[in-house]
Amino acid sequence: MAERVWSEKDLVRRADRRLAVVRHAEEVSGNVAATCRYFGISRNIFYRWKRRWEDEGLDGLKDRSSAPLHCPTITHPQVVEKIIHLRQHYH
Repeated sequence: MAERVWSEKDLVRRADRRLAVVRHAEEVSGNVAATCRYFGISRNIFYRWKRRWEDEGLDGLKDRSSAPLHCPTITHPQVVEKIIHLRQHYH
């Protein structure tokens, strides 16, 4: 299944919704649990969004990549070179 590519407009819209959730808890209900039930999210997600809003502003509420920053099981470059050499000469 192909991964959806979000446009900048979509990312801003999703960030605005997250901001609305955070502001609702602060300004309207004053109750995080009730806000989370109303919007159908977990409290863990709420507090993650709130922390990112406080630390980074609206940019912090945009979706982030879940791709790993590094691969701990990467094949050593010398092994890769040896495999390429063997395939070119013996395959």
